[in-house]
Amino acid sequence: MPDIIRLLPDSLANQIAAGEVVQRPASAIKELLENSIDAGADEVTVIIKDAGKTMMQIMDNGKGMSETDARMSLERHATSKITKTEDLFSIRTMGFRGEALASIAAVSQMEIKTRQEGEELGTLIAVEASEIKKQEPVVCDKGTSICIKNLFYNVPARRNFLKSNGVEMKHIVEEFQRVALANPEVKFSLYQNDLETYSLPGGKLSQRIIGLFGKNYREQLASCSEEMAEVKIYGYIGKPEFARKTRGEQFFFVNNRFIKSNYLNHAVMNAFEGLLPDGSFPFYVLFIELDPVHVDINVHPTKTEIKFDDERTIYTLVRAAVKQALATHNITPTIDFQADINLGTKLSGGVGLDLTRERETIKDKNYTQFRNTETQQQRSNRDNWEKMFDQEHLGKTPSSVSMPSRHEPEENLTITFGSKVNEETPVEAENEERGKAMFQLHNKYILIQVKSGLMVVDQQAAHERILFEKYINHLKNNTGASQQTLFPQTVSLNPGDYSLVMDMQEEMSALGFKIEPFGKNDIIIKGLPADIGNANEKEIFEGLIDQFKRNKSELSIPRNENLARALARRTAIKRGARLNEEEMSGLVDQLFACSNPNYAANGQTTFHILDLNRIENFFNR
Repeated sequence: MPDIIRLLPDSLANQIAAGEVVQRPASAIKELLENSIDAGADEVTVIIKDAGKTMMQIMDNGKGMSETDARMSLERHATSKITKTEDLFSIRTMGFRGEALASIAAVSQMEIKTRQEGEELGTLIAVEASEIKKQEPVVCDKGTSICIKNLFYNVPARRNFLKSNGVEMKHIVEEFQRVALANPEVKFSLYQNDLETYSLPGGKLSQRIIGLFGKNYREQLASCSEEMAEVKIYGYIGKPEFARKTRGEQFFFVNNRFIKSNYLNHAVMNAFEGLLPDGSFPFYVLFIELDPVHVDINVHPTKTEIKFDDERTIYTLVRAAVKQALATHNITPTIDFQADINLGTKLSGGVGLDLTRERETIKDKNYTQFRNTETQQQRSNRDNWEKMFDQEHLGKTPSSVSMPSRHEPEENLTITFGSKVNEETPVEAENEERGKAMFQLHNKYILIQVKSGLMVVDQQAAHERILFEKYINHLKNNTGASQQTLFPQTVSLNPGDYSLVMDMQEEMSALGFKIEPFGKNDIIIKGLPADIGNANEKEIFEGLIDQFKRNKSELSIPRNENLARALARRTAIKRGARLNEEEMSGLVDQLFACSNPNYAANGQTTFHILDLNRIENFFNR
């Protein structure tokens, strides 16, 4: 029987390696930017055309490479950063695997120009699909310039998996932002289709944050710092009132390397506990510096997931640093941070660490806003019992309503009784007949008497279902009516969001939005969907983008469905909104006219029927 195992050709092996290293244009940008930083560059320029599908060029003024090094950089597992096994556990540079250039060259047409300081001529190397096409001397500036054209031109299946230009550009901007944040002292420029997107001079971290995300971040930054023997944490957090509905701007860097860590994110969210509205996420840019021997960065091919040998101590330090920053900037009550704790950790070889950790002791214990011993439900019950004995409430008699009641509902909660809901409405398996009694409970639910008992409708979930089906129909048939705004508003977006909006301009027009580009990364809103009514155009639009990004990060659904969900979520009646009889009746009628009235777009139940037998069981009948 003949032998069947053989070595793969280098070109094929490089294409396989490219599957891990180069998933999309943004992956190549990340690798090349990190190489520029490792080369000691203090000025880096990125030029993008057609979201990186046509051309990407990264130019830096770093050390450059000799002719031999330039040629060797295209070989697999060739690197200047590792010489022995021990080096794997003391990595302080960025890219080090030695596959980046070889993998990119395997799936693109690449041209490298590089020159070292003191040399008269540099080196030009042209590569196509791992094959060297040209190598010759060239006149060029000090540093390295790498131009990548027609990414995945020889792997059509991979190219077909790329998303739209707007989505791919958004990923490129995200990678650019991460490297720019990690190196605020370096000057960065980004050009997209010959238009300048970013021009960031070298400077302080706070200046870099404002340059990347906008001037409005100047007001929300709170500095954050914590240090012990072998670990240092520093950076900035956003004040709670500026929290957003998406996780967008949240960055962790370990030894200047961007990472993703749900564990450390939980530490930050824990420090913000009680200060954020439900479903909101704070801004933060936090740097962790420690000896590389305590970090394993080779856990994931993209190096965005790492492991600490003592995660618990890092968690405690991150939480303490954020809590101290919140207290220092008068965002939380004064807390005593001078308590010493002893933790035997691997970071100090088992010796007790003198950590600056928050003590959950509030100096003014009469400050009722921060009472932790009494839950919200308990406080609500206590307040309601007190109302029963209030003279004003006792003066009201049950005869003022059409149903007997022992006492009035909670403050700010109104019960309304309808007088005409006599139409038959199909409810899934049974044909329920709605009676005359209809009222709102706690400004959250609509209660309706039906043939089999009591129907409870969640007003927000019901309205979301109604709006979702309407918006889906608008997107499908391009029938969304638009209402022109009296005073058009200008919205400033970050480059990633701007690319996303421009890519979805057609779909937004189908919904009824009338938007136009208005300068660099700005748009002007000239019209909103007609049925939204009197709303803040800027607030609605920004909320739609935030909700769209949030859905995209959590779900894998088509763009049209995502847009319809996002707009329905942002414009639906909220819990706590008071409805009159006509509004309640109309809402219920529209719900059961939907193709699927049982569930909202996110799967939440819109109504529930409490049958009469179950109600009678409450009274042992």
